[in-house]
Amino acid sequence: MATIDNTMIKAIARAFRWQKLLENGTYGCLEEIARAEKIGASFVSRVVRLALLAPDIVEAILAGKQPASLTLKDLMAPFPVEWAGQRTVFGMVR
Repeated sequence: MATIDNTMIKAIARAFRWQKLLENGTYGCLEEIARAEKIGASFVSRVVRLALLAPDIVEAILAGKQPASLTLKDLMAPFPVEWAGQRTVFGMVR
């Protein structure tokens, strides 16, 4: 049984916050976010992709109902943009 993974939740929250800052024009690109946060641009780009996760995957992670084998490292690896592919890759086929 999976439990709530605060590290995963923090990363997803960061992704949505950064996505919003890009959308509202606070930052013009990922490099600006990286400079402001004093972290690497490649890390920012991997994290911000989490904003593309299927809503049901995000909900499962927030509720601690993701597969026990799913880790933040898995989420940070390249994954399909389409939601059905994400569910397959992350073992969350419904």
